[in-house]
Amino acid sequence: MSKKNKNTSKFLSYVLRHHPEKLGITLDENGWTSVAILLEKINDGNYSLSMEELEDIVATNNKKRFAFNEDKTNIRASQGHSVSIDLGIASKQPPEYVYHGTVEKFIESIQNKGLIKGSRQHVHLSADKETAINVGSRRGKPIILTIRSGEMHQENYAFYQSENGVWLTDEVPTKFIEFNS
Repeated sequence: MSKKNKNTSKFLSYVLRHHPEKLGITLDENGWTSVAILLEKINDGNYSLSMEELEDIVATNNKKRFAFNEDKTNIRASQGHSVSIDLGIASKQPPEYVYHGTVEKFIESIQNKGLIKGSRQHVHLSADKETAINVGSRRGKPIILTIRSGEMHQENYAFYQSENGVWLTDEVPTKFIEFNS
C-alpha cells in the first residue's frame, strides 16, 4: 500500500468509525455511507481520492478494515466504531480460545477490570496469536492474553465475528483471561 493510501486509510478509519461529521457524511444504522458522497466530500477537502484508489485501499488493507456492499455503491468500516451502529451480524459460537494483544501498561487495569470496550462498541479479539501480536505491537512490546471464549460462551456471553474475522464481545471478565501466555 502506498504512503498516500496508508494515510488515506487512516483518515477513512477515523471518519467511518468515529467521526463521520468531520467529513460531512452520515452513516446509516448499519454503518454504511454512499461511496459517491464519500468521494465527493473527500475531493472537496484536503484529500484527492479516486474510485480506483478507494477500491485498492479496501482490497489491500491487511486488516480488511473496510467493506463495500455488493455493487460498491456503499462502504463501511468492518468494526471498531465508537459511533452507535448495528453491524447486522448474528451472534456466533467462538472457538475455544481467542487472543488479545496489549502492552504492559494496561495489564494492571485488565487484571482489575477485565477487558472493557471503552468508547468502542465491542472488545476486539483475534482468532490467532499472530494477529494479536501484530495488534499489541502497535503500542510497544506485545503481551498476548488468552481468552477462554468457549467457557464464556457456555456462560451466555455473546460473541460476534465481523466480516474481516475479528471476534467481538461486550466485555471479558478477568476470570476468563489467562495472563501467562
